[in-house]
Formats: sequence, structure tokens, C-alpha cells
Amino acid sequence: MATIQRPVGPVAASTPKPLLRRPTLVRKRDDDDEAPPSSPGKRAKVTFDSDVEVRVVDENVQNIIHEEVRQAFTRRARGDSSGYLKVKDVYAQKDGKEDLSPRDVKHYTTALLANVGALNKQSSDLVHAVLSSDWLGREEGYVTLYVRLLANLVSAQGIFLAETIRMLVDNLTASPPSNARVPTLPAVQRSTVYARAHKALQYLLQLIPSAGRMLSSILTSAFPHQADSRRAHIIYVQNLLKLVVYAPQLQGEVLALITDRLVKIDVQVQTDLELAEDMGEGLVQSLPQNSLDPTEDMEDSESDDSESDSENEFEIQRTKDIIRNVEKIDAMLDILFSYYDQMFAGPSIEDQTGALEILLSQWVTIILPTHSRHIQFLLFHYAQLSTTYIDMFVGTCVQITFDRGQPAIVRQAAAAYLASFVARGSHVPSGIVRDVFDYLSSELSKLRREHEPNCRGPDLRRYSSFYVLVQALLYIFCFRWRDLEVYSDEDFEDDDLASSYGQEHQWRSGVKEALASNLFSSLNPLKVCTPAITTEFARIANHLGLIYVYHLLEVNKRVCLLQFSSSTYGPNRETALSASKDKSHQHLDAYFPFDPYQLPRSKKWIEGDYREWAGVPGLDDGQAAESESEDDEAAESEVEEATETDETASSL
Repeated sequence: MATIQRPVGPVAASTPKPLLRRPTLVRKRDDDDEAPPSSPGKRAKVTFDSDVEVRVVDENVQNIIHEEVRQAFTRRARGDSSGYLKVKDVYAQKDGKEDLSPRDVKHYTTALLANVGALNKQSSDLVHAVLSSDWLGREEGYVTLYVRLLANLVSAQGIFLAETIRMLVDNLTASPPSNARVPTLPAVQRSTVYARAHKALQYLLQLIPSAGRMLSSILTSAFPHQADSRRAHIIYVQNLLKLVVYAPQLQGEVLALITDRLVKIDVQVQTDLELAEDMGEGLVQSLPQNSLDPTEDMEDSESDDSESDSENEFEIQRTKDIIRNVEKIDAMLDILFSYYDQMFAGPSIEDQTGALEILLSQWVTIILPTHSRHIQFLLFHYAQLSTTYIDMFVGTCVQITFDRGQPAIVRQAAAAYLASFVARGSHVPSGIVRDVFDYLSSELSKLRREHEPNCRGPDLRRYSSFYVLVQALLYIFCFRWRDLEVYSDEDFEDDDLASSYGQEHQWRSGVKEALASNLFSSLNPLKVCTPAITTEFARIANHLGLIYVYHLLEVNKRVCLLQFSSSTYGPNRETALSASKDKSHQHLDAYFPFDPYQLPRSKKWIEGDYREWAGVPGLDDGQAAESESEDDEAAESEVEEATETDETASSL
């Protein structure tokens, strides 16, 4: 018995030790104030356990929300829409009001992604709420999840593709509908908002290439209205040009859209400046070259004159409208110049030629039929980068000018562009000037021989094509007469030119003959061409000893050629009643598209491209003032004698 009890002693003695420690450990864990953890290792262990617990709870919430969304669609199919409406309310909260945490909203979006097949036509209201939600202002992980949802949605349900693309395009405007400020989350920069919208749109275009056709019409409808602010136009245009980078198949359509809207504003500017003749040009030139950020609009300053009448208020408002439109088109053209500059700086000749072909296409279809004022200088600048491009533009102008299948107004505009480009382009070589002059002269000879046998006097309606070419010829001569001499100014230094102008001028073969035969014909083009051009031509041609036409100009002043009908055999002469009528309809339009470019911000792009009016040595300087006065008096005396002869009368 004793031997049996001996081993029990040690066992009994060792067992109380752990039994005594257990209550002590329990008390220390329960009473944190009296016994805090004694080592950092224990604190780290507790923190780790807490994170695991939070993660487990979050996963439980996610599973609960997933089941909630699944049940919502299931019960809705049975007629119970309560759960469905709750899910819809998650995305319908706007204007900074949000009851759920960003993490819960993300769980709901994940659940929708798992049930995307249930988002059909019957769930269009929920889809609309999702598309209208403030997704761009959330954290990056949610944005990525949201874009995945959009991609799966439009892949499974194509009926929502147009609405989805429209939502993304709307978020490229100056006022994105998706709020960039979500409660409890940091505010998102506007540049980040646009970058996220571009990323989503790019992903959808890669996933569904056919969406490009739909995107084109949506981009057009989202373009700011002509009366919208400069900021709205600039932001949208900048985003359109960014879109072209990842959607090159839309480049032509996007650039044509921008050009079309710019033309509308440009034509309005042209009209307003013509109506405001007393201040139009001065108003444009007075604008600062480096104004505020082009995306910032200047606020209207209130007038201090409270007693201004309604007429003054109208003038003030008209001036403000002109300034807004001028600044708007100036900033947008600056953006386009920068964009095309990168295109023409491309590594391959094919890309550069393709850029010019885009500009030519837009010119033919959009710009040419209108009387725009500034946008055509895009083509004016880039067509002068090489003689090949000059030939392409000049050839296009010539082809349209002599295409009898084109409307008369389009042919007239093409001739005006041809003359204005050749006259004003400083990089247009003398050889092209001579070729164009010779070609126009030969075509005029054909038209003159065709019309003269039945011509009883000038008739703008019947012989408009002839008069258009004559006016183009005179305009080119006024600016580029030096290139029509036997030795052009390209063969002389400035000092040589100054010393040679006292000598007789030698003209290239056919120049004098072409001008004389057409100007003195029975078609009488000097009566129909723009008076400003005919007067300037008369001054220069007389001073250079080329041809004398002052007597024709004077006769045309004294004989009013109202109309030539088939029942009469001569011009209707001026009466007191007819003299009081406006005679502008008797002349060609004085529109020359490359007149001086005055937009302050963007004019830097055409520096060195534009040929300013240089005047004629000995004619336009102060030293020739007295001799010029004497020449005019002598010319008037000769005109008096010429008008009394029967030959002059019969020439009409």
C-alpha cells in the first residue's frame, strides 16, 4: 500500500502550479487597467487578431449584400419590388447625400457585376441610376470595378450601349454630371475625372469596335452650343483631341466636327465685324495677345453709367458678344494649330500628306461654301510647308474653279481662294505665280471668245465666271506684279530693286496682251469687278507703264449699267431715280479669304507666312506725292477727251 501511494505525492505536488496560474492569467486579461500587456509582442498579436476579425466581418457583409441583391431580382420576378427599389436607391443618391459607406456601395456594385445578366430591359431604371451615379469621384479601386460593370453590361445587353457612351461623353464636358466630390472621400481633380472617363471609353471601344459609329453622333450632339462659354468649348475640344489618340478611326470625323462648329462661330464674327464697321478691326486688334487662361471666362463688368439709354446698352452688349466670340475662336484655333503642328511633325511623309488631305477635305466640304474669316488660315499655314503642298492646294482651287458641275457661288469662292493664296502666301514661289497667271489668262481668252459675239454689254448674271477670273487676275497682279516681270524680285537684292524702278519695266510674254484684251473687251469687266481692286490696279498699272485704264473707269462712273435685257441693244443710262439706288449688286463680292489675320493669341502661327501689302516704289511713298498729284490731273484731262469720242462709247 505504501508503495502505491509514493508516486502520488509528486503528482499532487506538481499539479497545483498550473492550476494556480490559470486564474491569475484570466484576471490579467480581464483587467486591462491594472495589468496592461507587458511586451510589444503581445500588443502586435492583439492588433493582428483585430484585423482578422474586421476582415471576417467585411466578408460577411459582402456575402450578405450579394445575397440581398440576388434575392432582390428573384423576388421582383415574383412581383415583390421592395428589395429591388432598395438596390436602386443605393445609386440614386446625389448632391452629396449618401447613407451608405463607400465600402458598402462597392459591395453593391460587385453584387451587380455578379448578377449582370439580370440587368435587362425590365431593369432599365436601375441601369439608368447606376449610369447617373457619382462614380468618378470615388477611389481608384471602385472606378476599375465600375468600368468592369459597364463593360459586362453593354456586352450582355447591347440596348444600353448608347446610353452608356452618352454618359461617358457627357463627363468630358465642362460640367460633368458625375460629381467629383463624394462624402467621406477626398475630392478628385477635374483632370483625373476626365482621365477616368477617357479610360472607360477607351476600354469600351476596344471591347466593342462597332461602338465607334454610335460614338460619332453622340460627340456631335454633346458639342457645346455656339452661345456657350469659351471655357465650355475649349474643354470639350481638348477632350475630343485626346479621344482621337486612342480612337484614330474617328480622327477625320472629330476634326470635321470641330471645324464645322468653328466655322459657325467664325461666320458670326465676320458678320458682326462687318456690321460694326466703325470699330470692328480696331476691336480685334485691341485684344491682349496673352490674356487669361483660355479655359477661364472673364466676367462681365457692370457699367458705371446708370443713365445710359437703350441704344448705348445695345452697343455695349454687341461689343461684349463680339469680344467673346473673337476670344473663343482665337483660343480654339490656337489649340488646332498646336494639334496639326504635331501631325505635320510626324515621322513619315504619308502621315504628313494625310494631315494636309484632311485639311483639304474640310476646306472643300465645310469652309469653302461659307464666308469664314479665320479658320481657313490653318490650310494657309500648312499648305506652305512645301511646294508639294502648295501644288496640292492650288490644284484643288483650280479644279473647283473650272468645274461647271459646281454651283456658281462655290466656283467664285474657289477663284477667290486661289487668287488670295497666290497673292498673300509669302512662300508661294514665283514659278507658281506665273503658272497661275498664265493659266487664268488662257481660260479668260476661251471665255471671251465664247461670250463676245453675243455680248451687248456687261452682265454679271450671264458672264459671272469671266468676271470672277478677271478679278482674280487683277488681285494677283496687285500683290505679285514683280514676279510677272522678265526679272522678278527673286533675282535681285533690295538695293538693285530700288535702282531699277526708274527704268522701263520688261514684262513676261503675254502679260500685257492678256490684260489689255480682256479689260478692253465688250464684256467690260472693270465695270463689274470690285471698285477697290480696279482702282488699285489702275494706279499700279499706270505707274509701271503696263496699261492705262483710267478712262474706262471714268466712263463706267458716268454710264449706269443697270441691266442688259434681250429686248434692248444697249445699256440703260443713269436717271435721277436709278442714281439713288444701291449699286453694290452690280459688282462682284469683295471677299478675299486671306485678308489680314488679327487674332491676338493664334496669329503667332502664321508669322512669316503672310505677305503684307508692300506698296509700289515711287508710287506709295511720300517723295512721289507731288508727282502723283500731277499725274492724276493729267489723267483726268485725258479722260475728259476720251469720253467725248465715239470709239469709247462703242466699246461698251
